[in-house]
Amino acid sequence: MPLGVALELVRLMLRDSGAWCRLEAEGAFAVHVGWDQYLYISTSRPCEEAPARTRVLGLFPERLDASPYGFEAGEDGVRRPGDDDFWAELHRAVADGGAGILEETYLEGASRWHDLTRGTVDAIRAGIAPRARLAVWPPLSSDVDAVLGALPADGVVEGVWQDEDGHIRGAIVDETAFPELIARLRRAPAAALLPVYEGEPGPLFTAVMPDADGVLRARRRTERTPRDREWALAHSKGECSEESAGGRRES
Repeated sequence: MPLGVALELVRLMLRDSGAWCRLEAEGAFAVHVGWDQYLYISTSRPCEEAPARTRVLGLFPERLDASPYGFEAGEDGVRRPGDDDFWAELHRAVADGGAGILEETYLEGASRWHDLTRGTVDAIRAGIAPRARLAVWPPLSSDVDAVLGALPADGVVEGVWQDEDGHIRGAIVDETAFPELIARLRRAPAAALLPVYEGEPGPLFTAVMPDADGVLRARRRTERTPRDREWALAHSKGECSEESAGGRRES
C-alpha cells in the first residue's frame, strides 16, 4: 500500500468516518487506531526520536508492551478463498436465479454493492479490491411495497436498493433515518432489507479475496453460512485425505 493511502486511512479512522483496518508490515511496523481514537504504533526497531517529536507537537506518547488491537488468531468464522471455485459457484448461483447482488467489504465499515447477472460476474471479479470480504445475497425484490411493509417500527436495518442509474446502494440505519431510507426505497425499482443481528439469516455464501498470486494472506474471516460450512467440511476432508495419502507414501 502506498504511504499516502496509508496516511489517508489513518486520518479517516481518527475522524471516526466508519471505515477501519489494521495497517501492518509484518514483523516490522504496525499502526492501529482504537475505537477511542488512540493511535497505537508498533516497530521492530527503537525510534527514540519519534516520541520526542510527538511531545513537541503537544501530544503524550506512552510506551506499551503491545497494541490492544493486535490480531487474534482465534477469531471465529471461515476463511474461504475467493478463488476460481468460488467464482464458478457464483456463476451457477446467478444462472439458477438464487444470487442477485454481491457485497464487497474492502475495509471494516466500508462496502460497495454489485448487481449480479450472467454478463457481469467476470467484470466484477476483475475489479474487486485486494483482500476484500465478499458476501453473496439473493436478488433484490421488485415488490418495493412489500419490502417497505417489512420495515420494523424501530431498531437497526440494512437497506439495499437499485437507484435510477442502475447502481446498487446500501445503508445501515436506525429508526431516526427511516424516513430518508423509505424515500429512497420508494424511488427504487428494486430493493431489499438485509439482516444485521446475529442469528438472523445471512448471505448465501461468502469468501475472502486472495492475493494476485492466488495465496490467501488476508486475516479476515466471514460469518459461517450453511454453504460455507459445507465448503469448510469438504476442504478439511480433502486436507486429511492428502495428509493420510502422504503418510502412506512415506511408510
